[in-house]
Amino acid sequence: MKEAIVDLGPYFVLILVGFLPNEVWRLVGLVTARGLSEDSELVVWSRTVATALLAGVIAKLILFSSGELAGVALPVRIGAAAFAFLIFLAVKRSVFAGVLAGEAALLLGAYFFP
Repeated sequence: MKEAIVDLGPYFVLILVGFLPNEVWRLVGLVTARGLSEDSELVVWSRTVATALLAGVIAKLILFSSGELAGVALPVRIGAAAFAFLIFLAVKRSVFAGVLAGEAALLLGAYFFP
């Protein structure tokens, strides 16, 4: 029993330090935003900041890749992201379709243009 607790220790720390603080702030945001209109300045600003952060993360992943993705040529990574965005727009703003198309383009590009 003691071994199982020792083996699960890192997971408990991950939940305590990584997951729970994030969930607390998400809950605070949910309660705070309950009465706000979708067009209020605060909601529009929050959506803008979230979009900018996501764009920054995507740009970092494309331009400064690490691991196996770094082995894929930069034009292939950029092309796959552009293709994913076009499919996202073409399929009624479907995130699922965009992600699948981008992944397929990335895999095909990495295979044919190593």
